[in-house]
Amino acid sequence: MGDYSKALEFYEKAHQIYEKALPPNHPSLATSYNNIGGVYHDMGDYSKALEFYEKAHKTYEKALPPNHPSLATSYNNIGLVYNNMGDYSKALEFYEKAYKIKEKSLPPNHPELATSYNNIGLVYNNMGDYSKALEFYEKAHKIKEKSLPPNHPELATSYNNIGLVYNNMGDYSKALEFYEKAHKIKEKALPPNHPELATSYGNIGEVYNNIGDYSKGLEFYQKDLKITEKALPPNHPSLATSYNNIGLV
Repeated sequence: MGDYSKALEFYEKAHQIYEKALPPNHPSLATSYNNIGGVYHDMGDYSKALEFYEKAHKTYEKALPPNHPSLATSYNNIGLVYNNMGDYSKALEFYEKAYKIKEKSLPPNHPELATSYNNIGLVYNNMGDYSKALEFYEKAHKIKEKSLPPNHPELATSYNNIGLVYNNMGDYSKALEFYEKAHKIKEKALPPNHPELATSYGNIGEVYNNIGDYSKGLEFYQKDLKITEKALPPNHPSLATSYNNIGLV
């Protein structure tokens, strides 16, 4: 809901109980650290997020065998923070550690491997290496196509990612094609005021804005805002993004 101080309050209450009831290296303590780290991450306090994600990781390392999937999740979380901090080489390092564990412990078309390819693709996209980003996003998409039903929301995420790279490359017709594929799936799979639909309208609006079709851009940004206003609390950061986009047009 975007009420991070409340989320933190409850996660910390949970953690205090775990600390009293469990031995110091119990995996549930690591999960608890992860939850707290996740809130700090969403608040944009990346140094705090890193601190808690690393505590979680140390606990997992002591409690679990070296190729356990939870360690991969842990590397992923740390990678995500570095990515958001703009330290892309570090992000790549941790995402690749996560991938190596998943490769050993999972079958070749497992959706978790697709998640890993997506993460690596995201870093390359942020680094401006769009051909690499596309390569990894397409690998992720192939796995999802094999393992998921045709209207699964995860496929929409996949189309979105590919659309984003084409948008960044300035290939707006391709970007629009993939964003619209994503939107069609979301329309079928999600309730009409779901925030994911708002994101989808926002992406399409951005492409129209980039090609100079401002009335179309405005139309989609306003659709985005309408859902965002209904779905999220009044001080949620996504509303600020939405207002910004309309101001930009």
